[in-house]
Amino acid sequence: MKILIRNLDRNTTEAELRNLFTVHGSVQSCTLVTDKDTGLSKGFGYVEMPKVGEAKAAMKVLNGQQIGINKIRVKKAEPKPNDNNAAQADDE
Repeated sequence: MKILIRNLDRNTTEAELRNLFTVHGSVQSCTLVTDKDTGLSKGFGYVEMPKVGEAKAAMKVLNGQQIGINKIRVKKAEPKPNDNNAAQADDE
């Protein structure tokens, strides 16, 4: 399950983010979103956990938790909207 983590302190590292979630289960991947020009954190990231039960437990425990100076927001990541839907609407 892919999880979105928002409102991260800009100084949070990928290692710190991964450590938050490994307490709750196995982490497949961890990505901190950074600005491509400056390389600085944009304050959010994604964690993928292969076991849904572990992912749900992590989301429940970590959502609203104070990490550094911020209370983080944790939820299931929604898939990106498919651009094909707009093209199909035009065809109808």
